[in-house]
Amino acid sequence: MLETIPSQSIMTELLGQSLYEVWQALCLAIDERYDMERLWNTGGKNWAYEYKYRRGGKTLCSLYAKANCVGFMIIFGKDERVKFETIRDTLSDAVCRQYDEAKTYHDGKWVMFEPTDTTEFDDYMKLLAIKRKPNRK
Repeated sequence: MLETIPSQSIMTELLGQSLYEVWQALCLAIDERYDMERLWNTGGKNWAYEYKYRRGGKTLCSLYAKANCVGFMIIFGKDERVKFETIRDTLSDAVCRQYDEAKTYHDGKWVMFEPTDTTEFDDYMKLLAIKRKPNRK
């Protein structure tokens, strides 16, 4: 867990103004649908920061930030991968391609998106709904 949460100016400097706006829009879209615990961490060796949405010890998704890049990760377990296939035809080709190319580990399929705008956010919300039903109206 991070001792100091990065400020808006730190995040803007790291990501750039347009990507920081994408970051904020994605957080807002998730916050509107989910009441979750939100945790800041270091981003490991590949990212500067990790911002994780969790509830009841289960992670919904994580956002990552590094210089001029936003990452959005969802890990799909076995049952969730089956559910993905049932909604596949409602998702964009780009989202499906990212899913198909993601590596599957023993604990699930780790799908990392790197949004540069908000065009895929509706698809992201469909993917999050596979993991957990939204718990806000």
